Formats: sequence, structure tokens, C-alpha cells
Amino acid sequence: MGPILSIIVYLIAAAIVLLVVSRLNLGLSVAGFMPAIIAAAVIAIVSGIVAWLLGLFGITLGGAGILAAIIAIIVAAVVLMVSDKFVPGMKVAGFSGAIIAAIAIGVVGWILNWLLGLFGIAPVV
Repeated sequence: MGPILSIIVYLIAAAIVLLVVSRLNLGLSVAGFMPAIIAAAVIAIVSGIVAWLLGLFGITLGGAGILAAIIAIIVAAVVLMVSDKFVPGMKVAGFSGAIIAAIAIGVVGWILNWLLGLFGIAPVV
């Protein structure tokens, strides 16, 4: 798959994940599909910047174990809270809502990757 098509597939899959989590009422709400796509793009950009900044200090989120998972969830929650400020139509219900939404996004994303893997499609989220 070409890089442009990969980005489009990623954004659509991430938007679907955001919409599913939004419908579960777990601390994140998205007004519709277009705000979900915009939110997915903003979250990807903010996540990239945060990962880059952490990398400058020698901190990586690729480790295994419970501590790495906790750090990744906290970083994801902060990314959601920052993205909330830039995306009209997306609301995060405080830090606890962001933590719950980050966990839900991780779980729904994992399920989506698993389902795509069953059909031989490379994971995108």
C-alpha cells in the first residue's frame, strides 16, 4: 500500500475507533464522522510531537510491562486532553474521562487490528 493510501486508511480506522468509543460514553464524545477524522489527525500529530519530545529526553514508550503500559495510557490521556482544545466537535470529560477514553481507544484499536489481521490486512491503528 502506498504511503498516501496508508494514511487515509489509518485516519478512517482511527475515526471509526473514536466514534465507537464516543458511543460507549466513556469520557470522550465526538459529534460525527468528520470531527472524528479531524480528531484522529490531530491526535496523530500531537502524539508524534509528544513521542518526539520524550525521545529527546531518552524516554521511549515501546517498552514492555505494566509501567510502560501505565505511562502510555497517561501520555494518551494527555494527548486526548490537548487534542480536545484543537478539535471542534470533540469533548473530553476531564483527566479521568481522558484516562478511561485512552484505555477504551486502546482496547477498541486492538480489536480492530485483530479483526483486520484475520482478513490479512496489515494493522493500521
